[in-house]
Amino acid sequence: MATNLDTLIVALYVQVDDLFQLLGVRRGAGRPPRLADSELVCLAVAQVLLGCNSERRWLRFASGRLGHLFPYLPQSSAYNRRLRAAYPLLEHAIRHLAGLSPSWWDQVRLLDSTPVPCGASRETVKRSELADWANYGYCASHSRYFWGLRLHLLTTTDGVVVAWCLADAKLGDREVAQAMLSRLPLREGLLIVADKGYAGREFEDFVRELAAVLVRPDRRGERRRYGKLAWIRQHVECVNDTLKGQLGLEEHGGRTRLGVVVRVAQRLLALTAGVWHNWLIDAPTKRSLVAYDH
Repeated sequence: MATNLDTLIVALYVQVDDLFQLLGVRRGAGRPPRLADSELVCLAVAQVLLGCNSERRWLRFASGRLGHLFPYLPQSSAYNRRLRAAYPLLEHAIRHLAGLSPSWWDQVRLLDSTPVPCGASRETVKRSELADWANYGYCASHSRYFWGLRLHLLTTTDGVVVAWCLADAKLGDREVAQAMLSRLPLREGLLIVADKGYAGREFEDFVRELAAVLVRPDRRGERRRYGKLAWIRQHVECVNDTLKGQLGLEEHGGRTRLGVVVRVAQRLLALTAGVWHNWLIDAPTKRSLVAYDH
């Protein structure tokens, strides 16, 4: 099978269209929209993969690049409105594709958080609608402060998104992870690999109560248990790098709560769809999205 954006979009459309019919997604009263929900979700994934953060520029570009797949494209205001309303569909699609990926059945999960900046100036902070949610935080990997949120992720080793949430940047990683994991059905004996920021007896006891095992690098002064874990921590950094570098996580452009959540979900769906399709076509590198970015 060919590896390009068109084949990914077609395969994704087949999956999500069947999924939405199974879920009984209601289209509301009146005539059905000219752009179906399944087409809207595929269009949103293509936008992220092709690196178009501006919706107006994206719709102008999509008419030439993907016009053979999408005969009708809405205006930017209608696209933005429908995409925000389609947030539950994005969530359903992420979970569905994750369950179809073979790595879903692996006994290893990666747990980490990464900054999602939402403003770069003091004036933006004061005027933003996110002021009651976002906060100042510190990114240790880049040695810098930021104003915004933190994206907490639980993924497979190849990047398939198992669970995620956005939280105040000042909230502790362990506190958010505990709330996120408590809502998940975890398989017995699951290995959850995290970094040193998740160190703590209370959190380790919590994970143990879920019949899982927390694996993290040893801190200085601790007795040796797992070592530095550099070989698997590299997988975590690669997932974050794909989200930021290729899928534009930090350039999401969201200005409201729902706007930020939808744009982050858009990128997580694009990542999961790419990995799922790479499994489908037996691509050598499952996390690589290079074949879909042009």
